[in-house]
Amino acid sequence: MYARLIGTGSYLPEKILTNDDLSKIVDTSDQWITDRTGIKERHVVAEGEMTSDQALVAGRRAIEAAGIDVGEIDLIIVATTTPDMIFPSTACILQNKLGIPGCPAFDVQAVCSGFIYALATANSFIRSGSAKCALVVGAETFSRILDWNDRGTCVLFGDGAGAVVMRASETPGVLATELHADGRYSDILAVPGSLSHGGIKGNPYLEMDGPAVFKFAVKALGDAAESILAANGIDKHEVDWMIPHQANLRIIESTAKRMGLSMDKVVVTLPRHGNTSAASIPLALDEAVRDGRIQPGQLLLLEGIGGGFAWGSALIRW
Repeated sequence: MYARLIGTGSYLPEKILTNDDLSKIVDTSDQWITDRTGIKERHVVAEGEMTSDQALVAGRRAIEAAGIDVGEIDLIIVATTTPDMIFPSTACILQNKLGIPGCPAFDVQAVCSGFIYALATANSFIRSGSAKCALVVGAETFSRILDWNDRGTCVLFGDGAGAVVMRASETPGVLATELHADGRYSDILAVPGSLSHGGIKGNPYLEMDGPAVFKFAVKALGDAAESILAANGIDKHEVDWMIPHQANLRIIESTAKRMGLSMDKVVVTLPRHGNTSAASIPLALDEAVRDGRIQPGQLLLLEGIGGGFAWGSALIRW
């Protein structure tokens, strides 16, 4: 038994924050941000809009695209770094909003690689027979953990959600997944603050060593792509589409070059979305499915990397 992706969906908040808008908040410019990251704008949630609200819209759209009844979902996994609250999980909150109590529902926390981790987890559930139809969502409200006075980080991130429906099938869909982590690098990308006795202990905002993250990400993503292809006897030229985590255009271009892939075969949403962490891969996937770029039978390579450091990849036959 295999797991196939049968529907995709996404959601982006209505408010758009451009680079020019940010130049009025911090000492930056459109050219500075574009040259260093490739980002032109990002979406930001409205006051009171939660991660589960975004996940709900993306999830419903994926279920509609799959052509199934919401009651067929028997597993919900939400990848997020920005849950609605400490607990219950955003997945349980989403489950209630969908009106399907009873099935397993839980969050996965692997930051920007969270969707790959969640996809791999759902794949294992389905292949083992523990689930037949899973809703996997990546959803983030990163705008609430950013220091808007720090131009090195606040210009990078955006909010949004992406979702897929995975169903058991005798036809291979998810061909392989690989997951990795190395906690020795946990300090170069983190939100170190925590709640303690009703107050905040430490810095509650994102901290990042940009050059160190860039160097690690370029090597790890390239290694992950080559590793999963070699392990499954697939030549890199057989890949029809690479759908990477959308963090920095130079990282994406470097990985594509190492893979020998033209950028025409790479799905890029970064300029319009910014880095949406766990939501970035499913957002890009949904866009490419809906605009017709991704066609049945094509081979997709998904890969992501984030704080932890945690990273992973997946090979999918569409």
